[in-house]
Amino acid sequence: MQEIQGILDDVVFHNEDNGYTVAKLKSKNDMITVVGNIPLAMEGQSLKLVGEWTTHPKFGKQFKIKYSEEVEPNTTVGIERYLSSGAISGIGPVTARKIVDKFGKDTLEIMDNNIERLREIDGIGQKKIDLICKSYSKQSEIRNIMIFLQTYGISANKCVKIHKKFGENSINIVKENPYILTDEISGIGFKIADRIAMSLGIEVNSPFRIQSGIRYIVNKFCNFGNTYMPLEKLIKEAENLLGASKEEIEKNIYDSSVVGKLKLEKCKDNICVFLPTYYYCELSVTKKILYLEFSKYKKLNIDVEKEISDFENKNNIEFAPSQKEAIKGAFENSVEIITGGPGTGKTTIINCITEIFEKFKLKVLMAAPTGRAAKRMSESTGREAKTIHRLLEMGVPRDEESIFFSRGEEAPLECDVVIIDEASMIDIVLMNSLLKAISIGTRVIIVGDAHQLPSVGPGNVLRDFIDSNCIKVIRLKDIFRQSKESMIIVNAHKINSGEMPFLNKKDKDFYFIKCIDQSKILDILIQLIDIRLPKFNKSWNKLSDIQIVSPMRKGILGVFNLNKKLQNILNPKTKNKNEKEFRDTLFRVGDKVMQTKNNYSLKWTSISGKEEGLGVFNGDIGYIEEINDENNTITVIFDDEKRVVYESLYLDEIELAYAMTIHKSQGSEFPVIIMPIFMGSTFLMNRNLLYTAITRAKEMVVLVGDFKALKFMIDNNKSFERYSLLKNRIMDIMESEDNVSLGKSESI
Repeated sequence: MQEIQGILDDVVFHNEDNGYTVAKLKSKNDMITVVGNIPLAMEGQSLKLVGEWTTHPKFGKQFKIKYSEEVEPNTTVGIERYLSSGAISGIGPVTARKIVDKFGKDTLEIMDNNIERLREIDGIGQKKIDLICKSYSKQSEIRNIMIFLQTYGISANKCVKIHKKFGENSINIVKENPYILTDEISGIGFKIADRIAMSLGIEVNSPFRIQSGIRYIVNKFCNFGNTYMPLEKLIKEAENLLGASKEEIEKNIYDSSVVGKLKLEKCKDNICVFLPTYYYCELSVTKKILYLEFSKYKKLNIDVEKEISDFENKNNIEFAPSQKEAIKGAFENSVEIITGGPGTGKTTIINCITEIFEKFKLKVLMAAPTGRAAKRMSESTGREAKTIHRLLEMGVPRDEESIFFSRGEEAPLECDVVIIDEASMIDIVLMNSLLKAISIGTRVIIVGDAHQLPSVGPGNVLRDFIDSNCIKVIRLKDIFRQSKESMIIVNAHKINSGEMPFLNKKDKDFYFIKCIDQSKILDILIQLIDIRLPKFNKSWNKLSDIQIVSPMRKGILGVFNLNKKLQNILNPKTKNKNEKEFRDTLFRVGDKVMQTKNNYSLKWTSISGKEEGLGVFNGDIGYIEEINDENNTITVIFDDEKRVVYESLYLDEIELAYAMTIHKSQGSEFPVIIMPIFMGSTFLMNRNLLYTAITRAKEMVVLVGDFKALKFMIDNNKSFERYSLLKNRIMDIMESEDNVSLGKSESI
């Protein structure tokens, strides 16, 4: 092994996930190509590298890195490049040069011991010194964490998150229990934690290791939308992952259940393995929905028939029998579900119900799972609608993945009626929080399209409620007269019934362009969004009004590739637009972006500056307003007029959104939807996915691709099975003898 030392002059390639780097290192007077693991590879770093010389058949002589360590730079050039690398908030290239020009080789000593002297430099005041000092003091701690974790392939960004979670004691905590990384740090899998554990001497058949692996498998399974995992499936996957025997795995599953880390429940002939969170959420939702359903509620002296007739006359409409039944049911039932596809009048029904309640001085609260859905609900009803998180008054969380609501059992919502729209998107955890905040006697109206894709989070709540046959359900099938003019709505119902849609009818709004070659499909998509559709309707904005959705993330027609191509077309590089590269994504001022996970700790301020709060949620869409090199931040303005400043720590939570997956489009509506149609995974190529995609469009749908693939999707009515016991729990109680008294009880 040999050792070299120098300054990173040019980072040719860096994989943020595992630290693999190809770079040019300036060592004395030589420029050396180095290849290997450098966790935080930034130009200007001073590094000590241990490795060996190799000769690549194409690229020639290289230094293959076995171990890398950051050292304090000892030249003014190295110091300047280190300070301007973006590692320290408040210092960019211009400020770095001023600092080094002033203090020379003594710069780092001054920053370590007398940082207040930075005030001697023009443009650096106390506020900036405080920012620099805070960031610089963290660097030594984070650097030590990186040195410890670098050989295990943990990215620099994850190291920063580990430091934020565990503080200065991070290394000791990880050494004591490497598997805590899997439980506490999003994005770090069991295999990485396992490598650390093995290097620290933890035995392969240690109960500590096996139980951590079991929890990891169950958690990963629940990330696909399930609330539990079948025992036999868990054992099989654990055998493959852990290399342990079936007996060892079974023993550790039961031992985990004894100490409360897992919950086991028998359902018919199967044993279901739950994480405690989802187990208790299912129990709580079951109990509360039945309490609400069978509770005593205030009888209203309202002639609903007359009120419906008055609403029809005032709005020059005529409700179908099922629509009238839905309106009446809101006054006759404590809980009601209204489900139906597009154009079936769900919004008009909500308007009528709300108007009648308000006429008789009853307070109505309206909410939806996402900001976009709540905004659309407000626009269509002319009344305030909030996200469920805002309705429940989300408070200060413990961290970005935790959540706290001020409204709950001790402080319920103060209203007579709660109307929830887009209910198919509500997972078991959010539904539990919502129901806890609804007091007995409050009427609950749940509105949604049961044929949409289920929630991103665990559970299949709306479908389970409907299939339990416990709650009054009104299924809307009649299409409003004016909606019959839209092929989008007509075709959505045809597809939902397994029929081929009407294509390319003259002067209509649903088109199909035949093309089999995926490269050509890509070219057509770009032409449509950039030229043809904006020319067809000059009121359509390329960025905000026309949305490409795809079933997949990878491949020529996956969202990763689509976004790279579309960024260059819709938001090209100019001298005036700042850019920032993060992992494999180049962010640019003006880019359309999306938040990809719920983060309850991110702060936002309204554009007006009059409001501020916490929380940015999975699927929120916005545009990059500013990229600040000095502070190493990206500022995004979201559609609901919230301004969020992202530190580099959170950049892995946003991605380009010129194209998005159909799953991510849930709850949103756009004037125009464009969708590539091509053969892919049979799990994704189904009717449910296609239906969800086209119902995102308000004014036009354009499908581009293979006609055979389109037919396959419509014929394929199979969707990914979700494991949930919510329906069974509700039905079991309804069928039990105890339910006789429950049903006859006047109040609970």
